[in-house]
Amino acid sequence: MTLLRDEHLAAAFDHAARSYDTLVAANPGYHAHLRRSARRLGLPRGGEGLRVLDLGCGTGASTAALAEVLPSADITAVDASAGMLERAAGKTWPPNVTFTHAPAERLAEAGVSGPFDAVFAAYLFRNVTDPDAVLRIVRDLLAPGGRLAVHEYTLGGRRTDRAVWTLVCRGVVQPVATLLGDGDLYRHLWRSVVEFDTADRFADRLRENGFDSVRRLPLPGWQTGITHTFTGRRPTTTETAR
Repeated sequence: MTLLRDEHLAAAFDHAARSYDTLVAANPGYHAHLRRSARRLGLPRGGEGLRVLDLGCGTGASTAALAEVLPSADITAVDASAGMLERAAGKTWPPNVTFTHAPAERLAEAGVSGPFDAVFAAYLFRNVTDPDAVLRIVRDLLAPGGRLAVHEYTLGGRRTDRAVWTLVCRGVVQPVATLLGDGDLYRHLWRSVVEFDTADRFADRLRENGFDSVRRLPLPGWQTGITHTFTGRRPTTTETAR
């Protein structure tokens, strides 16, 4: 199959929204890993006085991680899938969390504007048609010195990383998803990872698109070598990205 993109991918997520939380709950460490990546933003004082953008919030797992780690931040959560966003917005949230329906490429049209002190993006960049364009949008939304954390499936480059990913997808995830009627989306999931950047390449992509202080950080458990946190920063006006 070809990779799903744009409105086709959003429609697939719309359909999968009803069972998405059940599937991710079966993934050991899923929510703990999101909280770990949120902490890696390194924001002070629980986010007091800060604006944070949750880009590609899905059904709200990443939003919940941010709200727990940064309870005092003003969190704007955005997703391109109306079905996923409906699930997210239907949960109980504190008043400092808001939701907006928009693809990452058209945030301005939906009224999402900076500056943000931080952007968090979980499982987003391998799903967009032009990750470089979205990274530039994110950079421009950040205040000078603002921070980015990307939580993403990016293989570490070892043959065993791809083998474990394939085993989990084809042996566990895809059969269950097919029974639920969402086989196309989860076949896309496997292929989107193996065809996307390695972890080193994605770190380089951040630098190429104007971020500095870039770090690639592993996550523990079975996802070691499969899922990473990437952190970076928009340079201040007196600095040059390096």
